[in-house]
Amino acid sequence: MLDIKQDYFALFGLAPAFNLDMERLEQAYLDIQGKVHPDRFAHLPDSEKRLSMQWATHANQAFRTLKSPLLRGHYLLEMRGVDPAFDTNTAMSAEFLMEQMEWREALGEAQEAADEAVLEDLARRVRHSSKALVDELGRQLDETGDLEGAADTVRRMKFLEKLQHEINDALTALES
Repeated sequence: MLDIKQDYFALFGLAPAFNLDMERLEQAYLDIQGKVHPDRFAHLPDSEKRLSMQWATHANQAFRTLKSPLLRGHYLLEMRGVDPAFDTNTAMSAEFLMEQMEWREALGEAQEAADEAVLEDLARRVRHSSKALVDELGRQLDETGDLEGAADTVRRMKFLEKLQHEINDALTALES
């Protein structure tokens, strides 16, 4: 039915590119889920049930990966033989690191003061910067083929994603 070894783009009938038609991705995912959902195999032998579970799991992982700009960029880099080296390459531009330090300091101060308005503003600024990085990554992967630059952009996106989660956690803590 499905080839679990095929890449995520091929699974959904998409060309391997960063900029995707998200509606087409979602429709392809729903079509596959309709074919492989474990409930459709409930009356079949255990081996068939396990196989459907593997297909569904593969489709879910593929969908989550391609839906997320960070994960999609990372996946495309890996497909092209580039490891963004999240754990070993933490070199960032001085400008980016200074901005990170300022944002983390602002986050700490806003948490200490329980200042929701500052946290909301910080979240907005981080989202804006993240959007700019997503646009840059799209250009690097789809237009210029700058894989080294794309790996750096993915690392920066990972930093911002972590910061966004910390801001969201701080906002949630204020609501409690």
